[in-house]
Amino acid sequence: MTSDPLTVTSQIIIPFAVIVGGIVLGIVLEILVVGELRKKVARSEDKASKVALMAFRYMMILSCSILGVYGSIHLFPMNATLFNLLKKILHVLMIVTGTIIASRSAAAFINIYIEKTKVAVAGFTIFINIIRLLVYLIGFMTILDSIGVSIAPILTAMGVGGLAVALGLQSTLANLFSGLHIIASGKLRVGDYIKVSTGEEGYVSDMTWRETEIRTSLDNIIVIPNSKLASASVTNYTLPHKESFMIVQVGVSYDSDLKKVEAITVAVAKEVMREVPGGVPESEPLIQYSRFSDSRIEFSLQLRVRDYDSQSRIQHELIMRLHKKYEQEGIVIPYPIRTVFMKELQA
Repeated sequence: MTSDPLTVTSQIIIPFAVIVGGIVLGIVLEILVVGELRKKVARSEDKASKVALMAFRYMMILSCSILGVYGSIHLFPMNATLFNLLKKILHVLMIVTGTIIASRSAAAFINIYIEKTKVAVAGFTIFINIIRLLVYLIGFMTILDSIGVSIAPILTAMGVGGLAVALGLQSTLANLFSGLHIIASGKLRVGDYIKVSTGEEGYVSDMTWRETEIRTSLDNIIVIPNSKLASASVTNYTLPHKESFMIVQVGVSYDSDLKKVEAITVAVAKEVMREVPGGVPESEPLIQYSRFSDSRIEFSLQLRVRDYDSQSRIQHELIMRLHKKYEQEGIVIPYPIRTVFMKELQA
């Protein structure tokens, strides 16, 4: 007994063609849609296109392939049990695909918003990872619900288990919530130069769920647990703005003409601010005589610099030029000296 050719075509070739058609459609959409988005991002840095590009890359092929298989099982003859099983599997795959797209979209929107607004959470991976985790948890719960698993007992068990885990992971959770508190406060941002009361200082490079990374001027990384950072006193040299003041302490001899010293010092300081990168030429250097010490009259010179990194460069050049100029003008920077008067004792 021979099979009818038309029956073979409708039962095998057509479902197979639907699967292939779904894959081909996915490839075409990937090339047309994602390729066009890539061009738009390259040309105009369009934020919406960037989000779509990051979220849908390779997802077109996967989604259309799943849809192709989903359509083919309706055309291929099979028993109800197998059909329902494949249908559930495909539903789960579609939910997984949607979850991946949602997770990518959320992360991309956050990154773009941070890049655009320069808010305090810029670059903090902890924030993005928590958002992704929440999206995946929602996707997992949706999968369980789609296959008929009641999630109410799971949520109850998670609540009880979460309490036990919280008691056992107090240190870890303290670091996590301390990190979230630091981010929410807006007092630290990636790129800020900070100094911790325990002595560590450098640029904030990243914050994870457990620790904050600080890059030093020697290009080393210091790792500080978030809980310790939250409880320490931190000086942020970048807030409220990157420009800051630096103070240089100077001392001249008691024989000096203080008005002359002030005029020469201000002139040299202005020259340094104009010629050395990092100075703020439009700002006026400020001199304040502070005290009479054992061997000299001390004063502080206050200068405004572009950022904290510029201070060492400005100070280096200022000291060199002041020393040379004082020497030319006969202004003495005295060594520490002390005069001792001795009274003769009469026999």
